[in-house]
Amino acid sequence: MANTKEIQERMASINDTLKITNAMYMISSSKLKKSKKMLEDTEPYFYALQSQMGRILRHVPDMESIFFRTSEKSPEEKRAGYIVITADKGLAGSYNHNILKIAEEHLKSQKKHKLFVLGEVGRHYFEKRGCHIDKQFHYTVQNPTLNRARNITEELLLSYIKGELDEIYIIYTKMVSPIKEEAELLQLLPLKKADFQVQIPAGIPIEQVSFRPSPEEVMNRIVPRYIEGFVYGALVESYSCEQNARMMAMEAATKSAKDMLHELSILYNRARQAAITQEITEVIAGAKSQKKKK
Repeated sequence: MANTKEIQERMASINDTLKITNAMYMISSSKLKKSKKMLEDTEPYFYALQSQMGRILRHVPDMESIFFRTSEKSPEEKRAGYIVITADKGLAGSYNHNILKIAEEHLKSQKKHKLFVLGEVGRHYFEKRGCHIDKQFHYTVQNPTLNRARNITEELLLSYIKGELDEIYIIYTKMVSPIKEEAELLQLLPLKKADFQVQIPAGIPIEQVSFRPSPEEVMNRIVPRYIEGFVYGALVESYSCEQNARMMAMEAATKSAKDMLHELSILYNRARQAAITQEITEVIAGAKSQKKKK
């Protein structure tokens, strides 16, 4: 059994760690509330864009657009771009691991690809494994803003319009519920018309709409804003999931620390009791030996 001094030192160390995990839990909780508010403030605008895209396709279903094109290349010849959103630091449970696992699986299956990485954890991971990173977006995941989402979107659309990429995917973490989150891969481009089609009930007339200068031009103006909104939403949702995962990890660490302190407290009391008993035994033994001498 360890002596009382060793147990006290260990308890002091755990108490210091407990203060850190408690502080990190509170910080993540505050950031989570902020990120949810950011998403709620911008969602209506981008949902309205999605609705307008569906409205245009309802009136002009056979419209041709570069953003809805279907590549005739074989899967081996297609060039895909992958946006991978990770965190800038760890201590967030399996948050980063789940994202990187999906990313690595798809990168292995797609021979021709471009890799766009957001987050220092992802950058270190791919660099360590010798994966070429085509573009890194620094300091984005800790402060997701619409302007940064716009910069990322411009970079992606430029590669897509030039024909350097046939498909663009985004790998991020989606919050399913307050206690559940999932790493997800979604195709950003090309878009699928079926995703925007809304069935109008029979008997309801379709309104007359005119597009200036043309439906194609209007759509080509709206789609970049829609992609921009999706990227921004993915950044904010990933940030929310990161903070939520860190909160849960810190909560578990705090609970473990308290359990360890409870066990060490029992050990400390036993060691202290044993030391007192030993001292009493020595005093009694000494007193007996003095009596015998007399």
